Amino acid sequence: MAKSNIKIIAQNKKASFNYFLSEFTECGIALRGTEIKSLRVHNCNLSDSYVVIRNGEMEIINMHIPTYEQGNIFNHDPLRTRKLLLHKKEIRWFADKVQRGGYTVVPTKIYFSHGFVKVEIALAKGKKAYDKRETIKNRDLEREMKGRNYDD
Repeated sequence: MAKSNIKIIAQNKKASFNYFLSEFTECGIALRGTEIKSLRVHNCNLSDSYVVIRNGEMEIINMHIPTYEQGNIFNHDPLRTRKLLLHKKEIRWFADKVQRGGYTVVPTKIYFSHGFVKVEIALAKGKKAYDKRETIKNRDLEREMKGRNYDD
């Protein structure tokens, strides 16, 4: 049995609450100097981030990687727009879905895989208010069922 070399840095829990997620894809991300050091300390926030497609490239916006504590004057901008590394065919596929299907692309998690930083992105379709209430109801029912003692 092979050992998984995946270490999760951050997850976007708001995405699964606000969107119906499908078509998960793993991609690389272009980082600068101290960003990788900050990620190794598990500093990252994906909650308000989203992906846009510009000029045939995918970019992640509003992903917050705080400045590295031991950095110097060459520290990075925490909210810098970062390029995602995908094949052109995959980018075209996502662009077609976003343009025609009314989807958006959101990052769901960021993690280390074999020493490289990877981002998992997903196609997302917005939930209505009643869908969110349904999600809350199901989560509360599951929590209640776990908490019950069936030995009575």
